[in-house]
Amino acid sequence: MNFNLYIPIGIIVFSNVFYHICSKSMPEKLNTFVALPITYLVGAVVSFILYFVLYRDGNYFEELKNINWTTWVLGIAIVGLEAGNVYMYKAGWDISTGQLICSSALSICLILVGIILYKEHLNPSKIAGIIICMIGLYFINK
Repeated sequence: MNFNLYIPIGIIVFSNVFYHICSKSMPEKLNTFVALPITYLVGAVVSFILYFVLYRDGNYFEELKNINWTTWVLGIAIVGLEAGNVYMYKAGWDISTGQLICSSALSICLILVGIILYKEHLNPSKIAGIIICMIGLYFINK
């Protein structure tokens, strides 16, 4: 078993648990767009420090030359993710179901994106997964 394959999954799951706890616990009276710049400032500082800790021989300013449109669009997407999740919880969604519904819907969308943009193949197990997600969404929303 290749643990390097699973370490990123562990980081994602661990981080997502705290992400959703923080999103759900954000004060109701706090404007989301006041909180997000502080969140991003902390993220920027942590990212900057991690670059120098993990890539001691790297040249930060040389790396900046590799930035393309994806970095800018990812920034916009992250604002949508953050704000959407905070608003989802402020609207009253339970932490146990709100993200599950989003993840199921996202999974279906990403299967379609994979097929259309990346020429991935739709096999019987993926079709079964889509059907299971749709059935699950039905029962969660019932």
